[in-house]
Amino acid sequence: MNVLIVHAHPENRSFNGALTDTALRTLSEQGHTVVVSDLYAMDWNPSLALREFPELAPDDFFNPAKEQEDAFANKSVCREVALEQGKVRAADLVIFQFPVWWFSMPAILKGWVDRVLSRGFAYASGRKYDTGMLKGKRAMLSITTGTADTLYTPSGVDGDLHHIFWPIHNGILAYTGFTVLPPFAAWMPAQVSDAQRQAYLDEYANRLMRLGDVEPLFFHPKTDYDEHQQLKPGVIARSGVQWNPRANQSFEEAASQFTSR
Repeated sequence: MNVLIVHAHPENRSFNGALTDTALRTLSEQGHTVVVSDLYAMDWNPSLALREFPELAPDDFFNPAKEQEDAFANKSVCREVALEQGKVRAADLVIFQFPVWWFSMPAILKGWVDRVLSRGFAYASGRKYDTGMLKGKRAMLSITTGTADTLYTPSGVDGDLHHIFWPIHNGILAYTGFTVLPPFAAWMPAQVSDAQRQAYLDEYANRLMRLGDVEPLFFHPKTDYDEHQQLKPGVIARSGVQWNPRANQSFEEAASQFTSR
């Protein structure tokens, strides 16, 4: 298996660095080929900007999605983006390693998504979700938090972790066709004991050694939606973030069904 780890932490001695080192060692020992894109070490530019498309004049109207699609079709994608797209194309599994900042990913990683998972390469008109252009690949988030796991529950002040990551899991990964694995979380590693940090690393290694046994997250297939891309009457929402009033389902019912699994 070919694995790409997209690593987004500015300090390589951080616990995120330890998690990436653990993944690199564990997966390599299993015979997998692992490539790491360390975005801060690469000085990755997160900005999707006009300068990326030199064929445009400074006063041309800049339509990023159109220019990305045209560049991909014309094989004129800038070199640094083309290199990352090549890594994604070769990967069977992509792991995103990052600290949770402001309930999401660091800006440098979002910028990698903006530039690399571009229209034409990762999705296009009629090529989303079930037919996304990265279909057949798996993806997983590996994250660290600054606070305890008790905060990331349906009744916690920060909310359920799966709800928080819906924009990433559904809006980025499932949208482009990835099969999405449940996230791995190391809760506030800076505030726990050395023994607990080692337990996190051991747990992560164990997860990586049994990836084939991990059940992916559920996303409704296209057949569950009508022509307006609404869940059909009678389809019970199973994502935990969606709910379907046309199936007499409330948000609370959907959420409780999700958290009980």
